[in-house]
Amino acid sequence: MKKIVIAYSGGLDTSYCAKYLSKEENFEVHAVSVNTGGFTKEEIEKIGNNAKLIGAKTYKNIDAVSNFYNKVVKYLIFGNVLKNDTYPLSVSAERIVQAIEIVNYAKEIGAEYIAHGSTGAGNDQVRFDMIFQILAPGINIITPIRDKQLTRQEEIAYLQENGVDMNWEKAKYSVNKGLWGTSVGGSETLTSSSPLPESAYPSPLVEKESKQISLTFTKGELTAVNDVENSPEKNIEILENIASKYAIGRDIHVGDTIIGIKGRVGFEAAAALITIKSHHLLEKHTLSKWQLQHKDYIANWYGTHLHEGQYLDPVMRDFEAFLQNSQAQVTGKVFLTLHPYRFALDGIESPFDLMNSNFGKYGEENKAWTADDAKGFIKILSNAGKIYEHVKQQ
Repeated sequence: MKKIVIAYSGGLDTSYCAKYLSKEENFEVHAVSVNTGGFTKEEIEKIGNNAKLIGAKTYKNIDAVSNFYNKVVKYLIFGNVLKNDTYPLSVSAERIVQAIEIVNYAKEIGAEYIAHGSTGAGNDQVRFDMIFQILAPGINIITPIRDKQLTRQEEIAYLQENGVDMNWEKAKYSVNKGLWGTSVGGSETLTSSSPLPESAYPSPLVEKESKQISLTFTKGELTAVNDVENSPEKNIEILENIASKYAIGRDIHVGDTIIGIKGRVGFEAAAALITIKSHHLLEKHTLSKWQLQHKDYIANWYGTHLHEGQYLDPVMRDFEAFLQNSQAQVTGKVFLTLHPYRFALDGIESPFDLMNSNFGKYGEENKAWTADDAKGFIKILSNAGKIYEHVKQQ
C-alpha cells in the first residue's frame, strides 16, 4: 500500500482525510500531530485512539515545544514582533515548525505522500505546501478538503455513512491553543464590526487583586519568573498560567492574508504580550539608539516573512543572526504589575542600564559636558536646517 502521512489534529477535516484516503484511495495512513504547546496527555491519547478507529495504521505525537521555542519564538521575542502592532503570530509561527516536523517524519518512514486538511481559503495551505515542496520536492501533497471543496455537512455525512459517528457538532468558537498564544475564531470575526463576547475567550477572569511579579532576562531570553529559574519555554508556560487568570492579552487582529484577502481573528496571549513588552522595555534601557532603530524594521520583516511561510528563505537566517547578536547586553530584571484585563510595566534593573547617572540625569543635570558644549553642539546640529531655509527663501 502507498504510505501517506497526515497532519492530523483530530478535528473534522483531518478525520475526513484519514477515512477517505484509507478507504477510497487505498493509502496506508500514518497520522501525526505536532505538539507546539497546548496538548494535554489525555488529549494526545484521545486523538491517537480516534485516529486508529477512523482508519490510521499508526499515530504519532511529536513533542516540538522546545524546538518551536528555539527555532521561532526566541526570535519573535528578540524582535518584539507584533503583526500590525497587535498580533504575536501565535498560529502562523506554529505552522512552520509543525510542517517541518511532519515532512521529516514522512522521510523517516519512507512515505511518498503527505496530506493536510486545509481549505483553499486560508493561510495554512500556503505554509504547509511551501515547506513540503521545498524540503521534500519528491513527496506528493494530497489535500482532499481543498480539492473537493467539501462543505462541513458533506464531510459529516461521509463519515457517518462509513461508521464514524463521533460528536461532529461544530463548536461555536474555533480555538487553537499553543505555547505562544491561543487564537479564537467565530461568527463575530467574520464581520468587521462585532467584538468577541467574554464567553468566547477560553481563559475567564479569575484573579481580581493586583499582583506584582518580576521577569528575568539573560541575553534576551526569559530565564526566570519571580526569581525561579527554568528553561525559557517553561517560563512562558508558567507566566501564561499566572497572567491568563487576569484575562490579560485579549485582542482582535486584522491583517492581510497570504492569498490577498483581509482576515480577522481573536486571540488571547497573556504570556506572549507580557514577555514582548517587558523585553522591549529592557532593550530601551540597554541598547543603543541605532540598534533600536534598525532592529525595528528587521524584526518587522522577520515577522512578515514568517507569517507568509517564507521561513526557509536564507534571509531569515541573516535576520536571526542580527537579532541574536543584538541581545548581548539585554540582561536584567523587569518589574510589572498584573491587573484584571491589563498589566503595567513598573521598571527594570540591569547592569547594562544606559541610564548611567555618571553622565547626567535627563532634564536635571549634565555632568559630562558644559553649557558652552551644549550651545556649540546645537549650533552645528542646526546647520542643515539653516542652509535649507536660506536656499528656499532665495
